[in-house]
Amino acid sequence: MTSPVGGALWGRAEQQDFRSRVRGCLLGGAIGDALGAPVEFQSLSEIREQHGPEGLTDYAPAYGRRGAVTDDTQMTLFTVDGLIRAHVRRDTGAWHPPTDVHQAYRRWYTTQREWGPDERRAGDGWLARQEWLYAQRSPGRACLTGLADAVMGTVERPKNPDSKGCGTVMRSAPFGLLVGWEPQLVFQLGIECAAQTHGHPTGMLAAGAFAAIVHALVRGDSLDAAVQKALAQLATRPGHEETTDALRRALGAVRQGMPSPERVESLGEGWTAEEALAIGVYCALVAEDMRHGLLLAVNHGGDSDSTGSICGNLLGALHGETALPPAWLAELEGRAAILELADDFAMEMTQGPALHGPGDSARVWLERYPRG
Repeated sequence: MTSPVGGALWGRAEQQDFRSRVRGCLLGGAIGDALGAPVEFQSLSEIREQHGPEGLTDYAPAYGRRGAVTDDTQMTLFTVDGLIRAHVRRDTGAWHPPTDVHQAYRRWYTTQREWGPDERRAGDGWLARQEWLYAQRSPGRACLTGLADAVMGTVERPKNPDSKGCGTVMRSAPFGLLVGWEPQLVFQLGIECAAQTHGHPTGMLAAGAFAAIVHALVRGDSLDAAVQKALAQLATRPGHEETTDALRRALGAVRQGMPSPERVESLGEGWTAEEALAIGVYCALVAEDMRHGLLLAVNHGGDSDSTGSICGNLLGALHGETALPPAWLAELEGRAAILELADDFAMEMTQGPALHGPGDSARVWLERYPRG
């Protein structure tokens, strides 16, 4: 993995805007995930029968509580953890972010296999010590099998080479938050980390495209412009046709009339990477506000938590944290930890040299994000 090019000079206003977008992206994705969790495996008719003709309009119980998140949010948080640790470890002269992200995903895998954190694993860092993350929330099979051993999948030798499930896309928004990186590197990092669990070209390219879209949003582009930039990058990649076609159908659906669950379902069910990306992008494009977009993204007969998560990532990155519906935010599982991680990421990206370096480092930061 090549080192990113340069970095912006961060003024106070730029830091505040960036932190707001990081918070919005991570919390917005978690809210969408939690909204979709109760209806993930229901058809549209079943959703309407249970929740009324408008479908789901608020959190409903899932996994024993309202506002519960799923593996989508869990893995997204570990993506962030891996990216912070990649930047911290760079002080040692080591620089290969896919390796750090893979190690973070292996820590997530541990949360799916053990009852709780093990204090003897001092190198795990603070996120892996969060007890609420030790819960199975319908994790994808490819994610589990791809991370079941220590061998890291690569683009040349990916894990699960025939899999293009949406488990690649739903965890890849944090790559787009690397605002100081060049767009091509963000796209490539999304691809390389997707290969660790899903090796089908569409699974990898959809993850890269999603990261590129988030990246353009955080840099100030409109959503439509961000999608166009991702399409331009996709066009240079072999095997891009399914992902390109899905995004173009999402753009076309915007011009076909009023948004509706039926129009969402015309884009697919969201179980595959390109369909989940298309649904999330479409719902974000037509959203009147965060609430409208997220409810549209989860009220369909498909992978509602993943499409809700993707839409929430996009709208949060676009509008920042102040666009988040307060009542949903207040009831969100793990809100404090997600907010803490978001602020740590923003601080690392904007003020990393003040926290650590080859010579002197803040002890508390290395305890939170060990270099090992």
